[in-house]
Amino acid sequence: MSDDIKTEKVLPYAQSVIRLLQGTVFDDDSRTWNELLTFQRQVGEYFNVIGIRLHLDEAEGFAFLTQPESEGDTVKLPRLVRRIPLSYELTLLLVVLRQNLEDFDGKALETSKCFITRSEIMDAMEMLIPEKSDRVKRMNKIETNINQAVSMGFLKELSGPETGIDDRLFEVRRVIKAKINNEILEEIKKKLE
Repeated sequence: MSDDIKTEKVLPYAQSVIRLLQGTVFDDDSRTWNELLTFQRQVGEYFNVIGIRLHLDEAEGFAFLTQPESEGDTVKLPRLVRRIPLSYELTLLLVVLRQNLEDFDGKALETSKCFITRSEIMDAMEMLIPEKSDRVKRMNKIETNINQAVSMGFLKELSGPETGIDDRLFEVRRVIKAKINNEILEEIKKKLE
């Protein structure tokens, strides 16, 4: 048996499937996004047979996979879609970003993209994090959480020191609204109070 993959047997939406298994797909990855839109039904069916759900929001420009809990008499399946536990500080940051996006959406501007600078994030987070540690440690912790939010797809870094701009600029990705919906947001806010 040959180790070579026969290209005629590879599904035409294989790239979309692989990218979804790697994480959230955004509309700025136009090749994968267009393929995903073209084969949305087939990709959804492909994942459904193994208990995975495709969450695609064409208007907001993102798609990701979820794995509902096994219910009733169905076989308990191992987790494919990872749940990532969030630290207290990262949870605070996501609440700040989600609230920032809510405020932005309430302004009815011409653009659908919400931007925030590193300084704005730092200022908002400093008010929420207790002053038990020194300022340098708090700033480093916030910086670490910003980088985690970028790696998780909630923020997209647009500029920073390497581009000659002093303050890093980020786009708040709309996927945060789907992953932290209003119900979850209110639950988190209550816990934080």
